[in-house]
Amino acid sequence: MSIVYLNGEFIEASEAKVSVLDRGFLFGDGVYEVIPVYNGQLFRSEQHLKRLQYSLSRIRMDVDWSLEQWQQMLEQLIDQNEGKNLALYLQVTRGFVEKRDHRFPKNPTPTIYAMVNPLPPLLTEKEILPCTAITVEDIRWKNCDIKSISLLGNVLLAQQAFESEADESILINEGIATEGSISNMFMVKDGQVYTSIKDNRILGGITRELVIELLEKNDISVIEKEISVDELKNADEIWLTSSTKEIRPVIELDGNSVSDGVAGPVWNKAIKIYLEYKLKLYQDS
Repeated sequence: MSIVYLNGEFIEASEAKVSVLDRGFLFGDGVYEVIPVYNGQLFRSEQHLKRLQYSLSRIRMDVDWSLEQWQQMLEQLIDQNEGKNLALYLQVTRGFVEKRDHRFPKNPTPTIYAMVNPLPPLLTEKEILPCTAITVEDIRWKNCDIKSISLLGNVLLAQQAFESEADESILINEGIATEGSISNMFMVKDGQVYTSIKDNRILGGITRELVIELLEKNDISVIEKEISVDELKNADEIWLTSSTKEIRPVIELDGNSVSDGVAGPVWNKAIKIYLEYKLKLYQDS
């Protein structure tokens, strides 16, 4: 049984309890982060925690913790679980209320919760399977840059892909392809890599930022732009990225092959660069 953090205590997961009057339970009123841990070390913790603070500020929740305090608590949680390679989940809600009321409570005490799960072994290039996708209308709200625990829209869109026997839904917002229901999106045309503009229409993933950084360090430029549906459907390559997907090539979109229906040459370069970097994180001590 793993140890979790809840409101100042490190306790067994089976003993952790949150009130049914918590606003996270009642309204989905909260935000979260998922931070990889490699060899006991938080990966890009500063970027993750800054994004957490950004999300908190966007929902007007004041949590009087510094980056150092967040870091210290998370490091203690890692030590408590004696883990090396973990996925750390951190959630903050607006906390307990006396009665259900849409309006913000006065002087709320946030509920702070964190847990860990083992990371799966790093996949090899051959183990990263190509995937299929469908395009669907983006039914979510207009603040997708907030990492909100209110994920019902994403759940419905991911389920739509599943029921269409596809791996992912690529979301269309007023004619613009933005991201997947649980992933970020890249496109390749004539050797040039493109990805969506980082604005309120997408949740800018840390893996997305890492892919851009690694590619540009290896002389593969990435252009951030609005990608139209027509551009997407005529792409030479489409990729999906997330902390669990790594970089997966999309070989079929809406039932039609993407280019030749196999992972493309730019993806082959990108995945080698990416996996070489990730392997060092898994192996270094």
